[in-house]
Amino acid sequence: MNKTALITGASNGIGFELAKIHASKGGNLVLVARNKSKLDQLKSELEKQYKISVYTIGKDLSAADSAQEVYNETTKQKIQIDYLINNAGFGVFGMFYETDWKKELEMINLNITTLTQFTKLYLPEMVKRKSGKIMNVASTAAFQSGPTMAVYYATKAYVLSFSEAIDNEVCDKGITVTTLCPGATESGFKAAASMEESKLFKDKKIPTSKEVAEYGYAAMMKGKTVAIHGLMNAILANSVRFTPRALVVKLTRRIQDKAK
Repeated sequence: MNKTALITGASNGIGFELAKIHASKGGNLVLVARNKSKLDQLKSELEKQYKISVYTIGKDLSAADSAQEVYNETTKQKIQIDYLINNAGFGVFGMFYETDWKKELEMINLNITTLTQFTKLYLPEMVKRKSGKIMNVASTAAFQSGPTMAVYYATKAYVLSFSEAIDNEVCDKGITVTTLCPGATESGFKAAASMEESKLFKDKKIPTSKEVAEYGYAAMMKGKTVAIHGLMNAILANSVRFTPRALVVKLTRRIQDKAK
């Protein structure tokens, strides 16, 4: 393969598994996350096992212009990015009137601004080459409003809408943009969003990060525009279009509330 993929949020969860999958195909990697020591450990393992090249960048992607700084570094290192995988993101659980604004602003910066800026920076080069793939990780949350995670759901709706539009703009230029929409996944997200007691996760058998990553990577390679992991998730996401919005919001609240 010998294609280089830049993966954000690669130190754990879906991003970590995506890195292993791409390396197993013979592809080189640029891995970005806050925890550089974890990335360097992964780099060592992947380079040894698959004889590929891995470049790591420790960066807080919720910070302003962090995407530009990563782009500048890959440009300086003369690394061509063939696949851009915007995986990094997190959620905040709780009533909006009670949640921490600073945390939500970081979430907006990461889930929306940084993802958009990465796409803005790397897409023109793909257009010039008439080759490239982008995968933006959204969520089944993108298809409806989400009480108790109002801002998170809104950020993922943005990711879906933005990605579908960009895919349409570049579909005749040899480039595909895939939006991966997982449902609840066994990853670091649950703990980061303080959702251990939510009905969405508590006592539920949910897919692993590896299962979601394998599905998402295959969808990206096929150039699928919207990839919803899991049959039931796909049914629920699509049924929203035929259900009164007020009812959808109430049902989402019921699913996500803390288990009693």
